Amino acid sequence: MLDPVIAFFERIFHAIGRGVGVVVSVLLWPFVTVAGWFGERGFMIKAIVGGVLVIFLGLYGYFFWQSQVWTGFDPEYPSKREVIAATPGTELGGGKCAPSAMVAATADLIDFNVNENAWISSMILYKSGFFGIDWDHTPFFDNKAAFQRGVNQAIRRTTVEFVDTLGRVRGTSQVDGNLQDARGALQFDEYTWYFGVNPFGPKTPTPSFYRSAIADLETFNTRLANCEAIYDARADNLIQFIDRIAADVGSTSAILRDRSENYNGGWFDTRADDRFWFSYGQLYGYYGILKATRDDFRDVVVQRNLAQLWDEMDEQLSAALKIQPFIISNGNESGWIMPTHLATMGFYVLRFRSNLVEMRAILDR
Repeated sequence: MLDPVIAFFERIFHAIGRGVGVVVSVLLWPFVTVAGWFGERGFMIKAIVGGVLVIFLGLYGYFFWQSQVWTGFDPEYPSKREVIAATPGTELGGGKCAPSAMVAATADLIDFNVNENAWISSMILYKSGFFGIDWDHTPFFDNKAAFQRGVNQAIRRTTVEFVDTLGRVRGTSQVDGNLQDARGALQFDEYTWYFGVNPFGPKTPTPSFYRSAIADLETFNTRLANCEAIYDARADNLIQFIDRIAADVGSTSAILRDRSENYNGGWFDTRADDRFWFSYGQLYGYYGILKATRDDFRDVVVQRNLAQLWDEMDEQLSAALKIQPFIISNGNESGWIMPTHLATMGFYVLRFRSNLVEMRAILDR
């Protein structure tokens, strides 16, 4: 009675085995063919091809290491920063003034992105993709790149405020040269390598521009500490900065919502990870910058009784940065097998934005 059933399943498993064998043989065929060709070549050809292969493997090893190891990553880094106990520009005596915590925090974040870590987005193997497929469209090697771009988004937004409002008196005085240079450098394309085709020729890579911004910000802070620069920490400037951060994270929230609602493929959504880590990086950057903003605007915070609300915002950002799933899943919100990490991150982004809106309303009274 059982023999036909056993024979049926044997045929199924044999068919599966043959199918797997065909797939494996197809995948290995290019390598077997190349190995056969390589074995028939002379010494010089073998040496050249072998050298190219060693360089290729070395580049991929370096790329793998840099994309997987996050040097200096610490979600609680803002609490470990040295607090400057005075409003920027305040005279401290002896011809010295207080520097800006915001400027220092911004320079530190750039240093974290391009000096402590390699800038992934402009590396040649990241640009070349996975057999021509953009790494952002795969589940591999793109998390750190997306995170760095998220941090950079917060940095760019902050340097714009330095130039437009904070580094000049009521927006009417001359633009500070160091801040303007820093802003210009940070607006540079995030994907440029040493060579490009549009236009064709050698180029200055992205990290070099960002490193120059560090020098410009540090120079400005040195001038500020020597009472040779302006930093206008007024309530209306803080309102404008908060408005622009709220608009920035509001846009990110919309991107998360769209991906969560329209592409919920669970663990099989290959774009979910870069959406998640970009928003994570953005919150990571704003967490440190806003901690420093509180120091720079300490008088405004005290006068408008913002301490409790600011504490709540810090707690929410800290809670959001504790979400570090090994694999990002974009499941249906009503599903019970695959989690929905994008919706969770979107919830924290909206809570953060809600805090900003409430803080802005208090400042505007």
